[in-house]
Amino acid sequence: MAAIAAATPLLAARGVTVELGGQPVLRGVDLEVRAGEVVGLLGPNGAGKSTFLRAATRLVPLSGGSLEVEGTGLERITRRDLARAVAVVQQLPEAPGTMLVEELVLLGRNPHLGLLSRESPHDYAVAVDAMRRVGCEEFARRPLHTLSGGQRRRAFLARALAQEPRLLLLDEPNANLDVQAQAEAFELLLALARDGVGVLVAVHDLTLAAAYCDRVVMLVEGRVIASGAPADVVTSEVVARVYGDRVMVIPHPQSGAPIVVPAVMERSDA
Repeated sequence: MAAIAAATPLLAARGVTVELGGQPVLRGVDLEVRAGEVVGLLGPNGAGKSTFLRAATRLVPLSGGSLEVEGTGLERITRRDLARAVAVVQQLPEAPGTMLVEELVLLGRNPHLGLLSRESPHDYAVAVDAMRRVGCEEFARRPLHTLSGGQRRRAFLARALAQEPRLLLLDEPNANLDVQAQAEAFELLLALARDGVGVLVAVHDLTLAAAYCDRVVMLVEGRVIASGAPADVVTSEVVARVYGDRVMVIPHPQSGAPIVVPAVMERSDA
C-alpha cells in the first residue's frame, strides 16, 4: 500500500452534516484523506457517499460541521484554486457527444490558464501524458459518443489527471467495467497515490476496496459506523450489520484480504 505522508490532511471533514429537501443525508461525518493514500468510501445505496463527494466540492451546502482542503476552510477557497487542488470524476459525467477525447482531456488544464490565454506546449504535454497513463491515447481523436462506457470513464479520468490535482475524488469509477478493467482502474489509483496524490473513492464493491484501499470508511444512513484499515472494517460483524446475513466475509487465499461473497443458502429438495 502507498505510504501515507504529510502532516496536514488534503481533505478534512469534521462533523459534516448535509440536509437536502429538509431531510438529513449526512449526519456528523468525520473523515480525512492524506497525501499518498487511497481511502475508500463504502456503504449501501443511499448511504450518502455521493453527497459527501458533492459537499467536498461545494456542489451542495453544509448544514453543519466543516470541510478543509489542505488546512483551509472550503468556503475560503476560490473556485479556481479549488479546481487546481481537487479533481472530480463523477459517476455519470457529461460532455457533448461530438467532443473529441483529446479536447475533453485538455479542458483539465483550464484551472491553470490565465484569462483569455491559450494552452501552451506544456499544457498539451500534460494532457497527452494523462491520456497515456489511463490508456486512452489510442482513441484520442474519437468523439465521445463513439466510445464504450469503459472508454468514456478513462477519458474523464484523463481529464481529471490533466488538472494535476493533489486530491482526486471519484464516484464509483468501477461501475460497468469488467473485472480486468476494474483491477486496472484501482491499480492506477494506487500509482497516483505513490506519486503523492490523495485519493477518495466511493465504491460499492467491498472486496475491491479491501484489496486496494489503505483505509476505508463505512457510511450507513449518513453516519460513519466504522473507519480504519480494510481488515478492521470489512469484517463479518460490520458487513452483517450493514448488509444482513445474505453475505459473508472470507479471507483471500493468498493475501488474506477480506472477500465479501453471497452466503451459501441451503436448497430444499423439490
